[in-house]
Amino acid sequence: MTEIQAGPGAAVAAAPVSGDVPAIELDHVVKEYVSHGEVVRAVKGVSLAIAEGEFFSLLGPSGCGKTTSMRMIAGFEDPTQGVVRLHGEDVTSVPPNKRDINMVFQSYALFPHMNVWDNVAFGLKRKKVPDAEIKRRVGEILEVVDLVGREKRRPKEMSGGQQQRVALARALVNRPRALLLDEPLGALDLKLRQAMQIELKRIQREVGITFVYVTHDQSEALTMSDRIAVMNDGLVEQLAEPREIYERPASKFVAGFIGTSNLLSGTVQQITGDTAVLALGASDRILVPADGALAAGASVDLTVRPEKIKIAKDQPEGDLSVVRGTVSEVVYLGTYNSYVVRLGDGAEITVFEQNANDSTITAERGDAVWLSWQPWHSYALR
Repeated sequence: MTEIQAGPGAAVAAAPVSGDVPAIELDHVVKEYVSHGEVVRAVKGVSLAIAEGEFFSLLGPSGCGKTTSMRMIAGFEDPTQGVVRLHGEDVTSVPPNKRDINMVFQSYALFPHMNVWDNVAFGLKRKKVPDAEIKRRVGEILEVVDLVGREKRRPKEMSGGQQQRVALARALVNRPRALLLDEPLGALDLKLRQAMQIELKRIQREVGITFVYVTHDQSEALTMSDRIAVMNDGLVEQLAEPREIYERPASKFVAGFIGTSNLLSGTVQQITGDTAVLALGASDRILVPADGALAAGASVDLTVRPEKIKIAKDQPEGDLSVVRGTVSEVVYLGTYNSYVVRLGDGAEITVFEQNANDSTITAERGDAVWLSWQPWHSYALR
């Protein structure tokens, strides 16, 4: 797998090399606006390549440049610098209606006076596709999105999730080579949104076209994506598969933005084999894989996920990271308990303990506890 540059100092994985050209490429794309007489860079030289048939997500907080990047792919915004390519062809100056892509918005934008069938068939009718072909293609796509039997309903007679499926069907029936989705599940309640995440991935697998998904919701991106580009302040901070981003974040921003993470700092006291030891006191220590990149005396920022940490009243034994603290907060969250433990230096660590086999809470507020985790669950941030 080759590498491309996503921003200053940030190397990211390119689209998987399969002999085919990428479905979508952004090549050193910059987007500038003038606001109150000042130039604002919304996108700061982003390069990425999206493979044919990939479910690719642009993830980040509001204002990070993800929607602007998608709008440049769609042709609704022109790059200030750089090149946009679709299937190897430079489309930087090509208008949106000449690009073989469709876009689905959060608002759905369905025609309220039309029923499901007419909403889905609208684009085909405008293209003057023969009636028999329209009937066949609309029927096929309604089956894919599980709306067979609801063809005569109007949008107001349908749930939010069903309306979302109509919007998807209307976009997919035109058989675009890529589909862009701009936070399409944002208006749905949590349970329906979670169900639609699974449905979207199923639909994408069945139709086999490239999906580019914009979201600020990390769980959506982790659930559905083949790869994720995490954006911050107009740059891609990390581009990788979901597991890689979660387990091995490339920066403090990624570690803090994706899931819940404990960010800790320390100085390497010694290197033992392949492990760096950060001493925090007579009995406290953090073990970090050295990977040849750490040396005694080096300052280290590291992250460890809450679910990797064990909490106990007694001091654990073995080659583990071990710290002591006092429980400052306990929250029952159904499937797990969340503890906040304050260390002697004032730092706080969050611990998730799963509620398995009707287990009771291990510790209460004010209890002195030991926290431990395996050395490989400490990840040094470069």
